[in-house]
Formats: sequence, C-alpha cells, structure tokens
Amino acid sequence: MAHSVTDAPIRRILLTVLSLCVVLLGSCSKPTIVDGKAIVNLDGTNYTLDIVADDATRERGLGGVTELPEHGGMLFVFPDSRMRAFVMRDCVIDIDIIFLDPAGRIVAMHHMPIEEPKAEDESQLDYERRLKKYSSRFSAKFVIEIAGGLLKDMDLKEGEQINLDLEYLDSIVQ
Repeated sequence: MAHSVTDAPIRRILLTVLSLCVVLLGSCSKPTIVDGKAIVNLDGTNYTLDIVADDATRERGLGGVTELPEHGGMLFVFPDSRMRAFVMRDCVIDIDIIFLDPAGRIVAMHHMPIEEPKAEDESQLDYERRLKKYSSRFSAKFVIEIAGGLLKDMDLKEGEQINLDLEYLDSIVQ
C-alpha cells in the first residue's frame, strides 16, 4: 500500500528536515552590513564596526575617541594588501588590533596601550618617530580595532577566518 506525504508522522519528519535545512543555510549567509557598519563575529560575539574605507578616516582612526561602545570598533578597509603598521597617534584609550589578509584570515593581533601624548615642544616628526609601531607581519588588507584588553579573553588564532562581506568592502574602498 502506498503512503502519501499527507500522513502526519511523515509530514512532521519532512517539516523537521526542511526547518533544519533552512536554519543551516541561514547560518552560512553573508555577513551583515547595516547603515555603513559591519556586524562581525569575533569569538562568538557580534561586534558592530564602523567601516573606514578612505584615506582621511583611516589616518584619523580612533585618535581622539574617548570610549568605544560595548562590542563596537572599526573595520579598516584598504585598496591593496601589503605589510601595514599602526600606531597609537592621538589615542586616549587602549586598543586591540587584528590584521586580516585579503581573504579575512588573521595574520597578526596586538594589544596597543595608550602612549604619552605629543608634547607641546615636540615636532610632529619626533612624535611619529617615538610611537611604537604594531606590524601586520604579513600582507594585510583589513584591520579591526576594538577596545583594549578584549583579545586576551578571546580564543582567536592567527590563520583563523573572520567572516567579512569581501565583495561589498571591495566595492566601497577608496
């Protein structure tokens, strides 16, 4: 005797399998971009990162920012991938930094503590020279900055993939 899909137990099983497929496919969706901010998952926590994709905002970075929102920060997008070095220019809060290659894999991570501000009698060149440089060590196209001290409690590792909307980010970089 043939059974139809209308039999209640079979229908329940099919609905359960279909629901599971929808959930699994949904978890593989593209990263979210909302109002110029990227929602990026770092070690199981979603961070809302301001996207910084032009020279002027990349140069300023978090300089002068006195606090970051909880689970906030910046995602720097560069037009090319190369060795990069960041400094704590005009920063008044500690920062943790994650350098990513063009595919979004972690190539380096650092804790960047506050440095002495530029002295009144110090030239800009002398100030820049004395700031510690934090290197990507390998070619990097993306950089994430979050509040200082958070990395020590995360289980991120070099080589780990961070899910970014690479197509979108490449389309907006200047």
